[in-house]
Amino acid sequence: MTSAVDAVPAAEGPAGAEAVLELVAVRAGYGRIDVLHGIDLALRPGEVFALLGPNGAGKSTTLAVASGQITPSTGGVFICGRDVTGVSPDALARAGVCLIPEGRGIFPNLTVAENLRMATYTGPSYHHVLELAFAQFPRLGERRKQTAGTLSGGEQQMLSMARALATEPAVLLIDELSMGLAPIIVEELYDHVRRIAASGLSILIVEQFAHEILGLADRAGIMLHGRLLHTGPPASIAGELADAYLGADHAAPVVDSPQ
Repeated sequence: MTSAVDAVPAAEGPAGAEAVLELVAVRAGYGRIDVLHGIDLALRPGEVFALLGPNGAGKSTTLAVASGQITPSTGGVFICGRDVTGVSPDALARAGVCLIPEGRGIFPNLTVAENLRMATYTGPSYHHVLELAFAQFPRLGERRKQTAGTLSGGEQQMLSMARALATEPAVLLIDELSMGLAPIIVEELYDHVRRIAASGLSILIVEQFAHEILGLADRAGIMLHGRLLHTGPPASIAGELADAYLGADHAAPVVDSPQ
């Protein structure tokens, strides 16, 4: 069967097929109010890109556009060079774009195993989903019959990650992994992200607190007031964070130099 993504005519974005995910001059928001004001962002194959910024900067809206939940008012979204602007979230999910939303996004009244069954909608068998999830997160195997809402916050986030990874995505979008969790749990979760990244999966991850993610990112960007102000290596971005979080830097966007 031809998917909605396959049916879209090929039309490469500025980064061409080099980018597994690309947002080009994206303006988007809610109703008549734009939250994003001309976002250009390219995620390369096998790359971890950290999108940083204070609350209200537009980070989660950027992920909503990338996952098809919000259609840009102007600009475009490209997957491996193919224009997928306006394609539905379920079609993008079947094409390999998977979002782990802020707030974990689990079904609290279902068991761990029942939550994982939801990952079979993209095609993998239930047995395969369980096998993969419990191999990556053994603690979930011990709690497979437990109601998800009674898990700890860290275990709920593991369940959300396991369900996403069971679909074997090409692009993983992660929104505020550390929200509401103790530092020791966040460290454990980021160990999982580090292992996932080492497998070559392309990851775009949003965080408010830079120290949680800069150590494993290949590149990073700072968002403020719906604009991507700086992108570059994590070491160079770290020096710009204080001004950005204080709202002192309103200069034109600065991007990393061509390699």
